[in-house]
Amino acid sequence: MKRLKVVQLFFWLVIIGLVFTQAKADTPIAKKIYKVLIIDGQNNHRNMADGTVMMKKFLEETGLFTADVITTPKKGENMESFNPDFSKYDVVLSNYNGDSWSEATNIAFEKFVKNGGGLVVVHAADNAFPKWLAYNKMIGIGGWEGRNEKSGPYLYFDEAKGKMVKDTTKGVGGSHGHQHEFAVTTRDAKHPIMKGLPTTWLHQKDELYDRLRGPAENVNVLATAYSPKEQRGSGRIEPMLMTLQYGKGRIFHTTLGHETYSQKCVGFITTLQRGTEWVASGKVTQAVPADFPTATKGSARP
Repeated sequence: MKRLKVVQLFFWLVIIGLVFTQAKADTPIAKKIYKVLIIDGQNNHRNMADGTVMMKKFLEETGLFTADVITTPKKGENMESFNPDFSKYDVVLSNYNGDSWSEATNIAFEKFVKNGGGLVVVHAADNAFPKWLAYNKMIGIGGWEGRNEKSGPYLYFDEAKGKMVKDTTKGVGGSHGHQHEFAVTTRDAKHPIMKGLPTTWLHQKDELYDRLRGPAENVNVLATAYSPKEQRGSGRIEPMLMTLQYGKGRIFHTTLGHETYSQKCVGFITTLQRGTEWVASGKVTQAVPADFPTATKGSARP
């Protein structure tokens, strides 16, 4: 009789275990939502505010992010009041190009990235802070605002050598020709941000940044574009998308996105979304959208 009871007890324990296991399997795993802080307030680009609204929407529509916006004081105003708590966020997205921040804010920002915070740098944000060494190491290369050979080398793709090269030739940092539609070429197809994207895709009308220069340390160029002389460009193959490391922090730097029509490009949207996920987590889970541009056909969202 005792043996029968033991068998019955064992049977019921197995049943309960199976039910519990199935219940756990049926319980959806909470998806990690990353917190993004978008910084704007000063910029030499007309569509700064529109761009912030659009990029916030692009990120949040993935279901992976919530995005807050913080706007700095206006040009010439006291920047001491601009002191965001970066520690509340996984990623900072800079849509900022303007006056220097306070020393305390600079220190807090450096600490944030160095300790593992993610950074996304969009277009003219790589014009900012020419004298802030840590920031220039974060972005790798930048332009304008007095940058020259003292800022670091030019960085571009040398077709004859088949690789990116650093050029210490004297000259200004930062230029661009006429806005036009241009082809973006993948250089690191294995990187999570680029995996599954076409080798070449047509980007919407935009400024094609060229002759950028800076420390150029720890830069992995994901994609390039040829800057044609007939468009008043450099005649070189220039970096468009880059990743960098600063301390424990991951950085995604896109030179794309000059105007509202540029940021509506599905290529810009997709790489922004994937780049932001990568800096937050070190991986990319998003699929390449069906309407991604091809080598011969551009693609834009309404």
